Formats: sequence, C-alpha cells, structure tokens
Amino acid sequence: MKNTFFYIAFLLLTVSFLSAQEKKKIIIENSDFVDMNQTEIPGATVFTGNVRIIHNGVKMFCNKAYHFKSENYVKAFGNVQMNQGDTITMNSKYAEYNGDKEFAFATGDVVLRSPESTLTTDTVYFDKKNQEAFYNTYGTIRNKENTLRSKSGRYYVNQKKYKFTTAVTVTNPESNIKTNNLDYYENSGHAYVFGPSTITNKGNIIYTENGFYDTTNNIGKLSKNSKITLDNKIIEGDDLYYDRKKNYSRGINNVKITDTINKVIATGHYAELYRNAATKKDSMILTKKALVKTLVEKDTMYMHGKKIIVSGPQENRIIRAFNNVRFYKSDMSGKCDSLWSNNKTQLTKLIGKPILWNNENQMTGDVMHLIGNNKTQKLDSLKVLNNAFIIQKDSLSQNGYNQIKGVNLYGRFIDSKLKEVDVVKNAEVIYYMYNDANEFIGINKTVCSKINLELEENKIDAITFFTKTDSHIYPESEFPENARKLRGFNWRGDERILSKDAIFPADEIALDDKIQVEAKKKAVAAQKPMEIQKETLEFDKNTKVEDKKINKNPESKKKITTKK
Repeated sequence: MKNTFFYIAFLLLTVSFLSAQEKKKIIIENSDFVDMNQTEIPGATVFTGNVRIIHNGVKMFCNKAYHFKSENYVKAFGNVQMNQGDTITMNSKYAEYNGDKEFAFATGDVVLRSPESTLTTDTVYFDKKNQEAFYNTYGTIRNKENTLRSKSGRYYVNQKKYKFTTAVTVTNPESNIKTNNLDYYENSGHAYVFGPSTITNKGNIIYTENGFYDTTNNIGKLSKNSKITLDNKIIEGDDLYYDRKKNYSRGINNVKITDTINKVIATGHYAELYRNAATKKDSMILTKKALVKTLVEKDTMYMHGKKIIVSGPQENRIIRAFNNVRFYKSDMSGKCDSLWSNNKTQLTKLIGKPILWNNENQMTGDVMHLIGNNKTQKLDSLKVLNNAFIIQKDSLSQNGYNQIKGVNLYGRFIDSKLKEVDVVKNAEVIYYMYNDANEFIGINKTVCSKINLELEENKIDAITFFTKTDSHIYPESEFPENARKLRGFNWRGDERILSKDAIFPADEIALDDKIQVEAKKKAVAAQKPMEIQKETLEFDKNTKVEDKKINKNPESKKKITTKK
C-alpha cells in the first residue's frame, strides 16, 4: 500500500514537471502558410503570413518565422512585434527568441515601448527571466518631456529604470543633463548621477559628482564636489539643494557662495539663497560659522555674525548681521551686537556695544556709523553717537593711555586713513606729551566743548580745543594714578581682532570642528549611490532658517591750540 502511494505521487510530480516543461515550449498559434519539408532551412519549420507565436506570457507577430522546435528557438522576419502583457512592446525588422533561456534578440530599427517611454536603437537584447533589456548601439529614449541619448544602456522592467554607464544626455525644455553614469526612473522622471555630471537649467549650471535631480519639478539634491552657478553667483557645499521653480538653493556644511559682480565671498555651514529674476532682489542667509568677505579698496573686509542676511540688487544691496558681530580689515577691526549696511547709501551702522580699532586707536560709543563714498568706493567718514570714547595706549610710558571722550565723535578719512576727528559736547582729554626728541614733557588734561584732532600716518599731529577750555599740563609725579583715566575708561586691547583667523569666537570654532568630523563621515557615504529621501522634496516646509532677534609709535611735533 505504501509503495503504491509513493508510485502515484511520483507519477503526479512527473506529469506536473512535464506539463510545466510543455508550457515553456514555443507555440506557433497562427500562420497563413506552413512548410514542414525543411527544404528551405534544415531543422526548421517555416511559417509565412500573419505569424503569431506565444511562449510563457510573450506574444510575437511577424511576416515569416523559422521555428526550430527541437531547440525551442524561433527566428522572426518582417514587421516583427514582441509583446509582454502591457509592460513591454518591441518592434523590429528581425528578431530571435530562445524559449529555454527566455532570451530575445532584436535588430533593425528597433522600437522598445513601455507605458512611460519609447526607446529607438538598432539592436536590443531582452532577458525575460531577469526582466532586463539592454543595447550597445546609439539609442534615443523619449519619456514624457525628456529625451535621453546614449551609446548604450540597460532597462530594468520591474523598477522602470534605465541605467547608463557611458556618455548620456537628458534634455527637456527646462534642463539638460550630461554625465557618464546615470540611473533614470521613467515613471517619476528622477535622475541619479554618479561621477562628473553637469545639469544646465535656463542659464543656471549645476556640477556634481553624486546627485539626484527631479526632471519633472526641476529639483536637485547634490553631494560630493557640487556647485551651482546662478548667473553671477556660485554656491558650493557638501550638501546642496536646488529648486528651480522657487528660485531657491540651500547648502549644508562647508558652504561657499561667490558673488562675482559684487566681489563678495560668503561662507558658512548653512546657507539659503533666494533669487527673484524679475526684480533682481536676491537674498542670502548664512548661519553656523558665517563669514562674508568683501573686497574694499584692494583690501578684504571679513565679517562674522551668528546670522548674516544679504539682500537686494547690487546697487541697493543690504547686509544685516546679528549676534556677536565681528569684522576685520588690515587697518581696522571691531565688534558689535548687530550690523546694518546699505550699498546705495554707503552707510554701515554698528549697533549695540560697538567697538572699533583703527590702527592703535580704540573707539567706543552707543552707536557707530561708517560712511563710504559712492564715487570713489572708499571709506569717507565715521560717526560715533553718544558716549564717544577714544583710547590709545601710549607707546613710551608703561601704563599710560591717551584718552578723548565726549558725547559725539565725527571722523574724516582720506585714502582710507583717518585724517581728522572732532569730538563735540562735554569733551575731555588726557594726553601724554613728548618733545621732538621723544622726551616726556607731561600729561595734559583738558575739558572743553569741542576737540579737533589732526592725524598724520595714524598718529595725532595736532590738537585744538574749542570754547570754555580748562587745560593743565602736569608732571608725571604730580598727577596721581587714579586720576589718569577718564570716567568710563575701559581698555579692551585683549579683545582686539588682529587677524582674519581670529574673527570667530570659541563656540563657532568648536562647532566647526564637530561639523568637519561629521562631514568626513558623509564624504565616505557619498561614494555610494545616493537614495532619494522623502524630505528631499519637502525640505523647505520644515528646515528653512527662521528670523530671530538675534602700533606703538611715539608722538612727535604735536601742536596744541585753544580757541574761544
């Protein structure tokens, strides 16, 4: 009984196997004429006229076919069409199909169609088992508004993806992609590029060596040696995002924005760039070790703030910086809580505890204004409003400080050098005096309504006191130490920014170190093909920046005059 059961089971499995094998045999379903004498092609049956062939989900149509039954192989001639359900249709002049391997070869004006795209080329190979088609002859793919041209390519049916590893271009009315390594998804129009690649979009040029680009919505997400050129601006960074329709770009980590017209370079670890082509009112936001470098009179001005905003066209560009603003130029540096600068009026306001170092002079006040000249593009004048105070460490005495204070201070520059200073209202001065041989004369203390200083090579050359002058010169021994500093004296020489490298506070340097470590890890990950994340297309809904409140030279040949 047991042997009978196993025998019946064996027969059923054998029949099932044979039936399955039989299903894989090529079947000629229809033909107008049949030649079974094998006189034309030995080993083959010749079918002519309206030939219809089926095999395991594949249907073929042609004018003539050679069927090699023993080899489960067919050759098709004239108006050949091969269908795989509603997923693939391939037309050609000639085709071959191997039923055992489920492998097709088509040549002669081949047209391969899917529901989303059409490929035209000379020769196509189709691997039905793995659902892959590939070609090594120049081909053109048309997908919605995109046209792809390449020497070779591979199509993955189930993923609806084309893969290219030789030179390929993708063009549509909005953009053009050139690369040697591309994955393209026909249903979404998403393109992934690997290796040196260029994307051109209405004058904007994107370069990347690993990136994603949505050809339908003109959105890009880029990493590895990427940069976006937007007319006169170039944005670079480890992680870049681009939205053509919104004229919006964003960079994360090691971001650099170069404005070639305004001669401005901005850097930071987070930046957003908005463009308005119609009004030319572009704007830029920088945070995380933000720095703006501007060419000023053949010198470079470096400015840092926790947050920096640059907006407006060149002729009316406005720069705003917030929270612990610091700046440096070879002959000037300073600090303040916030800064506002207008390129049209050439007015720069230092707001909130401003301090300015011009050569060896320390200047403080409640508010400072630096005013430029639009014609010469040079610094023209300086205003210090309320509680103006100038301190200069005396170069010869051990603990002496030259000091001038008053309500307001007005300075004038010639060729970027401070030439004249007026201190008005409640003016006071303490000054260490020397003769031409640099011999100490005494300490001058004066109170008056106004003081005028004339400077030569950043050194005081002459002092003039105006109205209600009370002036005395004291020998050093008769002038007590506690009287040698005016009320409100605060020497902050240890805070002076002496180089562009010292412009960042400690917390920004620590942040930079942390970011660089993370950037190295991401650089390794960037070697792998990037994957599209959901937030890529929804980025600016959640992560945009929100606005928040954020030399020791002796004095010589000094002239002191008093005017009533």
